[in-house]
Amino acid sequence: MKIDIERAAMSAGCNYKNGTLPSCAPLASTFVPEQQTEPPKYGVDEALTRGTLFPGLDLPFMNIANTSNPYSGTPLGELMALKFAIKELNLYLDTHKGDKETFDMLKEIIALYDEGHRKYVKKYGPVKIDDLMYSEKYDWLDGPWPWEFCERMGKD
Repeated sequence: MKIDIERAAMSAGCNYKNGTLPSCAPLASTFVPEQQTEPPKYGVDEALTRGTLFPGLDLPFMNIANTSNPYSGTPLGELMALKFAIKELNLYLDTHKGDKETFDMLKEIIALYDEGHRKYVKKYGPVKIDDLMYSEKYDWLDGPWPWEFCERMGKD
């Protein structure tokens, strides 16, 4: 039934910016369209900047879109973007658990995040308090703090 609804939506000219509804919805009931399966996705850095991984859900408040990210291109920015993509894919898969392609993408991004996180902590210090488990000394306060990161890493 759901596949028939999706086919009907696609033949009616719907795209990733449109959701799907049952063809015979009862009167006086509210419905929230469900995001279509396998929608297009932003790259992780742009997703963090825009506030969503999915272009179809990119609905800026008062038509004012985020266009820059001060951490873009920095090691911390890359970690933040990967973690954001993990959360977005997690939320998507909560309602589309059969989307194997997206699940495989989630696993790949988790692996990238884990590798990047380990390298970051080794080079710059802990990102979260749990990272102290592998430290030789209490270096939580050694920074750089998030607002100092760009300055210390030579990025304006």
